[in-house]
Amino acid sequence: MLDSAQQSMRRVFDNVAENFDTQDFFCAEIRGRLSERLDLITLEPDNIVDLGTATGRAFEQLQLRFPDSRVIELDWSLNMLDCGTRSERDRVCADAHQLPFANASIDIIFSNLLLPGCADPEQIFSEARRVLRYPGLFLFSTLGPDTLKQIQRAWATVDDFAHVTKQADMHNVGDALVKAGFRDPVMDVEMLTINYRDVSKLITDLRAAGAVNRAANRNPGLTTPRQWKRFSDNLGQQETDRFSVNFEVVYGQAWTGPDDTGVKMEDGVAHFPLSRLHQFRG
Repeated sequence: MLDSAQQSMRRVFDNVAENFDTQDFFCAEIRGRLSERLDLITLEPDNIVDLGTATGRAFEQLQLRFPDSRVIELDWSLNMLDCGTRSERDRVCADAHQLPFANASIDIIFSNLLLPGCADPEQIFSEARRVLRYPGLFLFSTLGPDTLKQIQRAWATVDDFAHVTKQADMHNVGDALVKAGFRDPVMDVEMLTINYRDVSKLITDLRAAGAVNRAANRNPGLTTPRQWKRFSDNLGQQETDRFSVNFEVVYGQAWTGPDDTGVKMEDGVAHFPLSRLHQFRG
């Protein structure tokens, strides 16, 4: 059952679904870069889940790389799924926080930019670990804390509200993966810069991607024309006729370990038999 915040986010993606593919160039770019990492994977999966598939544009890339695999497309927005290419595909409308799959039934989870819009990424990690068999791979992209820092900086002299949802640091994401039971996560980051000439185009692009400010201390009221002008001026477009915004893109790759290790994670605490104590000595 989705809470009110999650229901609100799902409505956001329902509303942008119709034009998502034509307007969200950023998601498409990162999806391509994430897909390239599959070329290094030697796993021969039976079942792959495209977690947060949106309109299903990753399907062709996944099927091309793993032609004998079953690709399951999952998204919590029914409108997104309905806007995808109509064919005989396995499509599931469900919440990534509660995956409708049996334990140890999936080989690879591929997830492009799902986490920034999720209420509880740690719960998603736990669910991913639950449904992945051994050896299983969780490959994903997300955003880091320096994303859109120019926007927050431009608003800082206008008001004291948060105008950008704060994202987790790459190292904290890695720690959360270990807490969920994944082994040796590999995290890396790249900073992408996009140039704009018009603030309204930037806002249009963000809305088309379903980007919503979910910060607890966001502005509950309306922005006045005077505030908007100050924000726009602070971005620098009046002086240079263009401005830049940064996106800190984080890529994660984590594998499952064997299920017979005896180690169990409960509330972030690892429990293991005394017989394995020597394995944890330096």
